[in-house]
Amino acid sequence: MADIQKMIEEVKGMTVLELNELVKALEEEFGVSAAAPVAVAAAPAAAADAPAAEEKTEFNVVLKEVGANKIGVIKVIKDVTGLGLVESKALAENGKTIKENVAKEEAEAMAAKLKEAGATVELA
Repeated sequence: MADIQKMIEEVKGMTVLELNELVKALEEEFGVSAAAPVAVAAAPAAAADAPAAEEKTEFNVVLKEVGANKIGVIKVIKDVTGLGLVESKALAENGKTIKENVAKEEAEAMAAKLKEAGATVELA
């Protein structure tokens, strides 16, 4: 059996792009999906005394469009993620999730910086 601790250490040292490639490869190899299953429940029709829905506290910062100032956006991505220049450029070109499960204030700050650089950003 493989040394699990050694594998965990390797995963810790991977970049976001490398982890994304690993997940895709595992999905293809084993014919599974890493997406979390979604439970669907019917809501009661007359729920007048139901508690208010909890406010979302963690967000994903998703880059929709780089805009005209690609270099500026890449610099901001590099700054907010701590990734290297190559990984930041790849994220900018692919228009993917920049950072996942970020506190609301931090996500809004990242989105503001990216928008200031000319990017189109969505908080999901």
